[in-house]
Amino acid sequence: MKRRTGTEEREPVPTNEQILIFDRPIHKVRESLFSTGSGFVNYRGLLNNCIICLLLSNFHNILRNFNKYGLLINPAQWVTISLQMGTLPAILSILCLFSVFPLLTFLLEKAASKGLLKERPLLILHASNMIMLLGLPVGVVFWFKLGPAAGFIVMFNYSIVWMKMMSYTQVNSWCRRGQGGVATPTNNHDKPLVQYPDNITVKDFCYFIAAPTLCYELNYPRTPKIRKIFLLRRTLESIFLVNILLALSQQWLVPTVMGSLEPLQSMDLLMMIQRGLLLALPNHLLWLLLFYFYFHSYLNVLAELLRFGDRSFYKDWWNADSIDTFWRHWNVPVHRWAARHVYYPLLSRGYSRVMSQIAVFLLSAFFHEYLVSIPLRMLRPWAFTAMLSQVPLALLTSLEVMRGQPGNVVVWVSIILGQPLAIMMYMHDYLIHNKL
Repeated sequence: MKRRTGTEEREPVPTNEQILIFDRPIHKVRESLFSTGSGFVNYRGLLNNCIICLLLSNFHNILRNFNKYGLLINPAQWVTISLQMGTLPAILSILCLFSVFPLLTFLLEKAASKGLLKERPLLILHASNMIMLLGLPVGVVFWFKLGPAAGFIVMFNYSIVWMKMMSYTQVNSWCRRGQGGVATPTNNHDKPLVQYPDNITVKDFCYFIAAPTLCYELNYPRTPKIRKIFLLRRTLESIFLVNILLALSQQWLVPTVMGSLEPLQSMDLLMMIQRGLLLALPNHLLWLLLFYFYFHSYLNVLAELLRFGDRSFYKDWWNADSIDTFWRHWNVPVHRWAARHVYYPLLSRGYSRVMSQIAVFLLSAFFHEYLVSIPLRMLRPWAFTAMLSQVPLALLTSLEVMRGQPGNVVVWVSIILGQPLAIMMYMHDYLIHNKL
């Protein structure tokens, strides 16, 4: 027998607890992680994987685009497009019209606040002013043959002014009738609250015209001061994103759109689907960048300069599980305006909820067509039809079985695939209409 030395390591003797642990069961009733019943929700690693795959796919498309078309980015052309406002008479006409209609609205409200105008003639004058505010810019675009980009900017700004003037006249009318609009105490104001008719001033009116809101109020919540770092960050973001949008449009979107027209002219269904899917990615990327630029960067610049307190320009529309929720969350200023000045007034007059919602959709469809057809100088119903098609989609996603993820998928599919189809239809008709 071998004798042990003092330096030799002795093998540990297992205790009773260490022996018993091997007898414990290692199996029990458990769900796989991907099963709904598992309760597992942390898929961050898979999300990172999807992001990497998306980046690689986009990088591949960028390389393929450069190999096929070369470098198409031309800042000089951006200046040319921006100068498509037409001749000097066109520019003067646009500026004059832009100033005249709001000024007329203010003067009418000033006269009404002093009792110089009764409600009925005031209503007729306001209605005439509103009709001309939407109609005469159309004549300017067609008469001076403004380019699509310049035409869109003109119609977009006139649409904003129209909605602002509608809100201004309606709120002041409510104040006169004692049905609302009276100042209520809050903690968000650093000055005494304004009461009607003391709000009918040039300063108050100009602030509303410049403020990033479509809904008029006698007293807005204001921030204590201008945050210079925040303002600088949002301003730099705006400048950077404008250049990125122009560069991506010129390098990626325009060639893809032009390449999508040939199968549309030959009515090749499979090629149309393939080109539409090819167009979906750059269009969707530009749409997301445009959303961030306008609703986050640009509107926050305006709000910060004016110390406008309400910065809720959008909500979490990306989580919307219904079409109705998407439209309420992605463009909060327009939603608030439509609810306050169209939907609820119709309800108060005895119309049903369904009829009031249809009226809002029809008005939205009109403005979508107004913002597209007029700048292109051709009347086509594609934008109007696309908006009306949202009604059955809204009914579909309102079903209980569509709540949650299924409804969210429908919302994203309608956004990603619906817009490229509309772009292809308009570009096809535009080239034929202009014989290009």
